[in-house]
Amino acid sequence: MILRTFGWSFAITALGLLAAFLYEGTTALGLVAVLAILEISLSFDNAVVNAKVLERMSAFWQRIFLTVGIAIAVFGMRLVFPLAIVAITANMSPFEALDLALNDQEKYAHALESAYPMIAAFGGMFLLMLFLDFVFEEHEYEWLAWLERPLARIGKLNQLSVVIAGGALAIAGGFFADDPGDVMIAGVLGMVTYILVNGLGDLFEGAGDVDEDSEDVKRGPNGLAVATGKAAFFLFLYLEVLDASFSFDGVIGAFAISTNLIIIALGLGIGAMYIRSLTVFLVRKGTLHEYVYLEHGAMWAIGALAFCMLVSIGHHVPEWITGGLGAGLIIAAFLSSVVRNRNEDGKNQSSADKELHSSGV
Repeated sequence: MILRTFGWSFAITALGLLAAFLYEGTTALGLVAVLAILEISLSFDNAVVNAKVLERMSAFWQRIFLTVGIAIAVFGMRLVFPLAIVAITANMSPFEALDLALNDQEKYAHALESAYPMIAAFGGMFLLMLFLDFVFEEHEYEWLAWLERPLARIGKLNQLSVVIAGGALAIAGGFFADDPGDVMIAGVLGMVTYILVNGLGDLFEGAGDVDEDSEDVKRGPNGLAVATGKAAFFLFLYLEVLDASFSFDGVIGAFAISTNLIIIALGLGIGAMYIRSLTVFLVRKGTLHEYVYLEHGAMWAIGALAFCMLVSIGHHVPEWITGGLGAGLIIAAFLSSVVRNRNEDGKNQSSADKELHSSGV
């Protein structure tokens, strides 16, 4: 199962490291390895959240996510997107931006950093909406019951997540941004993108749930309804936008390690491949069902990341803080799940012993 799930990742790693070595020798090889580790550490929570969506998709669309999706993630978000941002903000053509990235790396890095407030506003609002929609809903299991329970109660107020996200954007744009207008526009676009893609996904998934004979919904091995066709396509789009929002901090943080666009694309691309393979592994292993608080930890990590991105509009937030918060929350949720499972096993064993004793065995 490991080879079947991570085979593509191993192959891409070998090819990426070989390309780095041929490009600029051992120095480039080392930088690519460090960037890959950076991407994995910053995006582990992304894999947990992705897995929750991916388990609702058929095996075919899971393969699409692992193959076509990685091409979009690597070439789109790690290569084309930074070029597009620089081209738009610096008022130049994409070809000029590419020439700048290859021949004047420091100036390119500076141009991308100048655009970061808008990037942070877009990604921060998308992730904040995702986090708020989760904590304002009731769930079968509650990790931080003392906090999640009252949040679920007040979440019954319609569109509360939009209200809070809009207020957070106004505060971030008004107090942190040097150019509030651009930040506000980018943040609103982030909210609109989340509402649109999430809404379309729910629309087609809901249509399948209503009609059990729909051609867009089938039953998976775990008995859950899995989406195919249009429903799966919009879930795929949702995952790609989610990945884009997670990748913003990794792309910007990578420039602290190297300003070479080729090295950055190779390193982050390898890391992104492992995140996708890990997502599929979590689905096939059923980890989210076994460790029930893991999704909660990932969502709280997303909330922390969204907060850090909004703060970073005006103040630099070190990557070790964002990565450390995410990893810490997920580890805490995992350990809580382990403790819960042991307690449940103890209760079941105690019940079984009582039944045996009462039956005189």
